Amino acid sequence: MKPKILIVDDEPDALEVLGFKLRESGYLPLFAKDGTRAITIARDERPALIVLDLMLPEVDGLEVCKILRRDPNTASIPVIMLTARAAEMDRVLGLELGADDYVTKPFSPRELVLRIKKLLTRAQTTEDVGAHLRLGDLDIDVPRHQVTISGQPLVLTATEFKLLEILIRRRGRVQSRDRLLQDVWGYENPIDSRTVDTHMRRLREKLGDIARYLETVRGVGYRCLAEE
Repeated sequence: MKPKILIVDDEPDALEVLGFKLRESGYLPLFAKDGTRAITIARDERPALIVLDLMLPEVDGLEVCKILRRDPNTASIPVIMLTARAAEMDRVLGLELGADDYVTKPFSPRELVLRIKKLLTRAQTTEDVGAHLRLGDLDIDVPRHQVTISGQPLVLTATEFKLLEILIRRRGRVQSRDRLLQDVWGYENPIDSRTVDTHMRRLREKLGDIARYLETVRGVGYRCLAEE
């Protein structure tokens, strides 16, 4: 079955072009022109990924992202935001609310499809070694992409999961922001370190007490500490 990709945009030309490129790349595009419809489709169809424009009628993209992340049935669906090039604050807010990545308008449809492929690969693949990882009371079942703390399930986005997995696998070693952008996001030319910081902040909030193991190394990046 072809992976379903939900495109949320109120511009007909954008829907047409992206729909064509996605079909060409082996995906099944779904379309929504407003935020309310996007939420309904996401809940009913459970797409593999959502491309979400922030400027939408009725319910804007930021609110859509917030609603989807609060719903356990849609919380783990990867989200790529579409933002205006100058709207830096919107990008930061989108990442804070749980978007996995962003692409600025105007954008290349080919670039967006490549981002989609990378994000889906990130959500589906794992490293070969270590099917289970532990950090204090936290347990990661890598093949199943499941995380628990003291036996209680913890819902992470695909990006949060990959970020946590890499830090734990490389515990004790400092990971620079540029290195994380390459290894987690697949950016060949890392330029936006704020993306890493925003995801780390969200991850720490979700981890609660376990977040004490994730250390900020000022001016460099992050490190997972050895267990106490």
